[in-house]
Amino acid sequence: MSTHAPESAAAPTQEYRASTRTGRIADYVDQRVGGTSIVREFGRKIFPDHWTFMFGELALYSFIILIVSGTFLTFWFDPSMSSTTYNGSYAPLQGVEMSTAYATALDLSFDVRGGLFMRQLHHWSALLFVAAMAIHMLRVFFTGAFRKPRELNWVVGCSLLILGMGAGFTGYSLPDEVLSGNGLRIIDGMIKALPVVGSYISFFLFGGEFPGDEVIPRLYALHIMVIPALILVLIAVHLFMVVIHKHTQYPGPGRTETNVVGYPVGPVYAAKAGGFFFIVFGILAGISGTFQINALWNYGPYDPSPVQAGAQPDWYIGPFEGVLRLMPGYLGDTSLELLLPMPWGANNLALPVLIPMIPVALMFLGLFIWPWVEAWITGDKREHHVLDRPRNVPTRTAVGVAVATFYCIMWGMGSNDLIATHFQLSLNDITYWSRVLIFVGPVIAFIITKRICLALQRKDREIVLHGNEAGVIEVLPHGEFREKHSRLDDYELYTLVAFESPEPSGPVPNAKGKVTRTEKMRAGLNRWFFEDRVAPVTREEYQEALSHDHHEATEPGIEASASQGQIGSQHH
Repeated sequence: MSTHAPESAAAPTQEYRASTRTGRIADYVDQRVGGTSIVREFGRKIFPDHWTFMFGELALYSFIILIVSGTFLTFWFDPSMSSTTYNGSYAPLQGVEMSTAYATALDLSFDVRGGLFMRQLHHWSALLFVAAMAIHMLRVFFTGAFRKPRELNWVVGCSLLILGMGAGFTGYSLPDEVLSGNGLRIIDGMIKALPVVGSYISFFLFGGEFPGDEVIPRLYALHIMVIPALILVLIAVHLFMVVIHKHTQYPGPGRTETNVVGYPVGPVYAAKAGGFFFIVFGILAGISGTFQINALWNYGPYDPSPVQAGAQPDWYIGPFEGVLRLMPGYLGDTSLELLLPMPWGANNLALPVLIPMIPVALMFLGLFIWPWVEAWITGDKREHHVLDRPRNVPTRTAVGVAVATFYCIMWGMGSNDLIATHFQLSLNDITYWSRVLIFVGPVIAFIITKRICLALQRKDREIVLHGNEAGVIEVLPHGEFREKHSRLDDYELYTLVAFESPEPSGPVPNAKGKVTRTEKMRAGLNRWFFEDRVAPVTREEYQEALSHDHHEATEPGIEASASQGQIGSQHH
């Protein structure tokens, strides 16, 4: 037996019809792709508002400008290494034989309308892209934004940073003038230092013995297709994970691990982001039209026969060259270049080139695996959506500063010849002192940074318990001089007490009741990580401070009951 709904119930509802042509087009598209639900879902996403979050946006916007300016350049640049005679507008090089790549780069600079501006916009955008990513990664590291569930997103960020460096290097090498040629020569030497396979890889990359006739076209393909495609994919993955995991936020009243306090994407955040993009574009355009960069016509076409000093890579490649300049070729009278006996004959082992690669490789490996290393040391497997203040995790902050110091010393040594000439110093003295500093500097930076963090924590405790100094001195009836203090408001109080300070934990036995060597090592690292600590003010300590508070606030302060409840909620 079948039943039927009344005819009136089956009547279709009145279909929406747009009254304008634009509305009809939008409705047509929406019915076929479901755009309304997508906009509704993502338009209501909440993003916190803090100035440090802009560095990720800055990297994204500079990459967009890179794509636009690079597309313009591809219309005129020819990456061929075939020989030609230059007959363009730049008189000093007219009649000089050079590669087609260098000749078209000169044409872009002098004969294409707007070409020099777009070249410089592309170069400045590349520098800003890598710098913004580096600062963004530092912010993520020092605030602990890489912790669960964002470990994989941290790996995506590290990969983007390396790809950005790769994109910069491949683009820097394309003009085939003296500066980029010297950089390629260094890369050729590093590749050939690899035992057994190095010479074969070099021949494959350069299309023969250096400089060959294939390296520029191959770098061009990497620069305009392969690396940008990988960057676009990883940016999409990164933004997808940000939406899935929700955005991290700084501690403050009302901000917990289960919510996000901020503005929705539409219309507030979208409008701010759009305005910020045009600010970035305007500033980059102003810099590109005002400050000259990479004046390749001053260098001339690359000739591998002469050896020149003063050639410097872009700043983010500097550490890779600097660590090579730090490495000596001899230890006393002993050469570090060895010969390995092989069945087909002796193979050269260039340790002065291979050894410097080890600390750089370890530095980047440590960068990738740090989220899991820290979680293993601390034993913290919880999800974290509220960020740390760097001072409240002194060991992590000190480790980050130590690694940054190590990086900066290598970066400085990449320009040791220019440092010597500009400051009238001995090149050998700079090199010798830097060899000492590369080992001592990170240790000193670690100790100083950790002491500063602990001192700032102690200062925070003092401010919570006693308030801010008001700068007003009063005289009591019995002749005592005393400075007035003002109590903190709720927001300041929350910021200074809303953090955890775990005590070191001992080794934990396994299921068989045995403490393994690995667990003993973890416990030792845990003690190193948490041993120096300043605990946040507890509710009891704050109540006692209020009960002994005989200072009159010069400004309206918080009520004692509210303050006690605020701290009590943080240390329940």
